[in-house]
Amino acid sequence: MKLFPTGHATHPQWRMAAALVLAQLRAQMALPEYAPAPTLGLLYITDHYASEAQALFDYLSGELPEVTDWSGTVGVGVSASNAEYFDEPALSVMLLDIPADQYRVFSGVAPLPRNPASGFEACTALVHADGHTSELAELLDEMAARTTTGYLFGGLSASRGASVQFAVAGNGNIAGHGAAGGVFDGGLSGVAFGPGVALLSRVTQGCQPVGRLHTVTAAHENVVLQLDGEPALDVLLSTLDVSLDGDPQLALRKVRATLAGLVDAGEQPQGPQRTDHFGIDTRVRHIVGLDGTRRGVALADHVEPGMHLAFCQRNVAAARADLMRICAEIREELSPQELEPALLASATQGALRMAPGAAGLPAASPQARSIRGAIYVSCSGRGGPHFGGPSAELQIVRHALGDVPLVGFFAGGEIAHHHLYGYAGVLTVFVSA
Repeated sequence: MKLFPTGHATHPQWRMAAALVLAQLRAQMALPEYAPAPTLGLLYITDHYASEAQALFDYLSGELPEVTDWSGTVGVGVSASNAEYFDEPALSVMLLDIPADQYRVFSGVAPLPRNPASGFEACTALVHADGHTSELAELLDEMAARTTTGYLFGGLSASRGASVQFAVAGNGNIAGHGAAGGVFDGGLSGVAFGPGVALLSRVTQGCQPVGRLHTVTAAHENVVLQLDGEPALDVLLSTLDVSLDGDPQLALRKVRATLAGLVDAGEQPQGPQRTDHFGIDTRVRHIVGLDGTRRGVALADHVEPGMHLAFCQRNVAAARADLMRICAEIREELSPQELEPALLASATQGALRMAPGAAGLPAASPQARSIRGAIYVSCSGRGGPHFGGPSAELQIVRHALGDVPLVGFFAGGEIAHHHLYGYAGVLTVFVSA
């Protein structure tokens, strides 16, 4: 089992940052525990480099001719093991050592085939997307349908400039790209992985339910009218223990700090009626208004009768606890005997009392090094300050999983399964078969 080489750096000049990254990659590829000749590269840059993305990519790929395939995008921040570069010029690269017949780079002009007639069977896919793409939700559903598991992971480009994406295969370009040079914008791109690529993926939404799970019994467009047959606004106010008649300002402050977790009608909610975290089937959405006439609650999403809903709140403690939970779940799945049940419980309960520097989990044992590399896509609204300090979010991941190779970016929206999330983190690890 060989680890995936990684490199990351920040510098006002992209060429200097790229040179530092190349030095790290080459040094690792010379070590016996790292893959010596990986062929698939993941490149994430901050939007400070977006206007020079083509020149940066040409330089990097030219210096690594053995890497024949590339994928990636831009974010307002990029991440690496134990570090994040937020709102500063930086790039982060990981080189994956995966058999060529077990992955395919794709894009909007060279999409993933609908069937395995081409000889490649897609099981999962890393997806990068432009958030301005029309009918994005439908495109993600279609993309998920082209994989055997229906599982996607990734995120939306986030940039104050060009929302660039990288997609190159084999001979330096994907058939159909013309003279695109591997750097473009719009639509979807990414890498599909075959059945021979073992990976684990989890979603953290950093929030906790403040009431039980309800069933939407009446709705109109984005307004929830009834929950379990009761006026939705009355249920919300009762859950928060406030009243618009008593102290309306207090009530509105509590409502503004509250969100709604939605589960589609066709999906079975995970866990009991009241839990301390949401499952992957739950999408957290903002409350955007109150309808006093119809006693409804307006959400930033379309709502239909039959859906399930639980009100929730975000805070630093909830975000830290939920991130530790998904790390504990991954470690437990890799080494079931390694964690005691009490430790798994502490990741979501006792962790609320932990100091920012202590992740609430013991350092990962060498057995957790069966992880070859990891990808972490987090929301641009999260980052270190939301977790108590600079790079605190990535420090939690490293403390839990060990010093494993990691790459990622801070996105404008996060993708997991076939859903688009907000304020979430999607952690995916590649493991030895």
